Amino acid sequence: MTDRVINILIDSFPKILLPGLLYTIPLTILAFSLGLIIAIVTALVQFANIRGLKQIARFYIWVIRGTPLLVQLFVMFYGLPNIGILMEPFPCAVLVFAINEGAYSAETIRAALESIPEGQLEAGYCVGMSYLQTIRRIVMPQAMRNAFPSLCNSVISMVKDTSLAANITVTEMFMAAQRIVARTYEALALYIEVGLIYLIFSTVLTKLQSIGEKYLNRHEARNL
Repeated sequence: MTDRVINILIDSFPKILLPGLLYTIPLTILAFSLGLIIAIVTALVQFANIRGLKQIARFYIWVIRGTPLLVQLFVMFYGLPNIGILMEPFPCAVLVFAINEGAYSAETIRAALESIPEGQLEAGYCVGMSYLQTIRRIVMPQAMRNAFPSLCNSVISMVKDTSLAANITVTEMFMAAQRIVARTYEALALYIEVGLIYLIFSTVLTKLQSIGEKYLNRHEARNL
């Protein structure tokens, strides 16, 4: 590796990292938070077997899981203006990632809900709770604890998928790297560097996942 390449990498590191802190991480946090709300509602609709709404939820999951995320981004950002709906790049990316994540996480949460024994619902009824109270106080806490590892994996995956937002002009890490490559022509070194930065973010999230799982396990052990 030549001195020129080393100097380019040193100079480009903060220029790539800063968009990661200003765009990639906020995009992930906002999109996953909104997606989690969508997922919980969608999963509960299916778990409660609400006729009509359940079919709508299944259709939503079928469409979103059956189409590429990049296509969804293009439809929202480049397609909707044809019918008069204009969106700024960052809010558009947040919305698309949230809708996409909502479909996948809904299946994770639905499976976690269905893994809770029916006796838990009956126990809630026996102490005078309504259906909604039983779901909120007994079923959902256990289901979310079971779904926690899978949901954490979804967050890590979303951090990496945010690189697709560069296609709708969101200035996140990958676009920052692309601009530097266009100026320096050092594609190999710079793309490896941005990959390492994504790896750092993913490693931190993996560590937080481990800490969260240990906390939940200790909390469950105390309750038992």
